[in-house]
Amino acid sequence: MDARGTPRQQPEFSLAHLTVLGLPPPEMIYVAARAGYDFVSLRPIYMGLPGEPNYALAEQPRLLARTKTALAATGLRVHDIELARIVEDVDPRRYLPALEVGAELGARAVLSSIWSGSVDEYTDKFGQLCDLARPLGLTVDLECVPIAAVARLAQAVDVLRRVARPNAGLMIDTHHFHRARDRAEDLDALPRAWFHFAQLCDAPAEIPTDRDEMVRIMREDRLYVGEGGIDVAAILRHVPTRVYAIELPNKQRVEELGCTEHAFRCLETLKAYLAEHASAAA
Repeated sequence: MDARGTPRQQPEFSLAHLTVLGLPPPEMIYVAARAGYDFVSLRPIYMGLPGEPNYALAEQPRLLARTKTALAATGLRVHDIELARIVEDVDPRRYLPALEVGAELGARAVLSSIWSGSVDEYTDKFGQLCDLARPLGLTVDLECVPIAAVARLAQAVDVLRRVARPNAGLMIDTHHFHRARDRAEDLDALPRAWFHFAQLCDAPAEIPTDRDEMVRIMREDRLYVGEGGIDVAAILRHVPTRVYAIELPNKQRVEELGCTEHAFRCLETLKAYLAEHASAAA
């Protein structure tokens, strides 16, 4: 049971694309299947970040076809797609082709975060995104990112209460939650219907004060769960969802081990951690 006494189901695991971003979606799916994941979390919204591959499936029919073939061959499912960022100069309708592709692939959710704009502006845009996703059967799950405009739990809760959309949700990433210095106990007062999945990883307990260092760890130096200083179990005791996406980019590990072994170790170390911390997994 979780901290509110709600019975828990057995966990299901998704491989988040950022963990193995060098792999195109079809190859990622085959790796995830061999490693024992239940889902994949794809990244078909191209953000144009330095070094980021372009996996915009809506614009690449051959890659989309190969992705469908991989899903059919493995039986793996798509859990969520990302990242529909809310920024001042982006019309949420821009994301509609990616949302449609995600729904076509069987996704349940689209991940979003808010990076700029006034409260009224970004709340309105997040509401628009929810309205675009709802007819497609997708939830829109907001994560607070400590370097973004919506950086802390209280800000994300404010957005969700303002938009009041039935398909709006809250996604807790253990790295971001720890870096924002949020309190796990504060999750207990929130609607259970907001929680659709969580993203898990570990990191050093010390929180960087330098933004560039925060970004570096976030993008390429996260740790296996149990390897760092985040009390992941304490957070999970207050998160009712049992779908865990492992978002664990680690440049050095991928270079040393390869994507397949890294993906396998991400899952095995998490399972071992959950078994050791039975109160988080119960």
